[in-house]
Amino acid sequence: VMTLSLLMYPVLRSLALQMHAAVTGSYISGTHSIAFINCLNEQIAKDIARGIMDKRLAAYVNILPKSSALYFWKGELEESTEILLLVKTRTSKIGELSNYIRSIHPFEIPEVISLPIDQGNPLYLKWIEESVPRD
Repeated sequence: VMTLSLLMYPVLRSLALQMHAAVTGSYISGTHSIAFINCLNEQIAKDIARGIMDKRLAAYVNILPKSSALYFWKGELEESTEILLLVKTRTSKIGELSNYIRSIHPFEIPEVISLPIDQGNPLYLKWIEESVPRD
């Protein structure tokens, strides 16, 4: 019984949080995430952003202007300019988003990094939830 209780704790905790959120209207930290995706140029960024939106993998994508980047690639220090996408989505969609980006991105190893959203405007977070279909 003790082992079963320990194994079931994460599931039961998740269900309790979801029930609490549904009853109180509160936000469960980490339900949504922001993903960072780097792109070589503005056209590639727009094409990728459009694909993300067409597949309903996000509620919102910011396309940030050029920034300078320094990084090691194959043992050499590289310098370039990049366009950054900020993708607002459900945390449960990050895996699907990452797979999609890897399938279309021209980089050999595209950057897809996500951070969970801890808190925010409840109305905005609800809008993300309504805009991105559940799994």
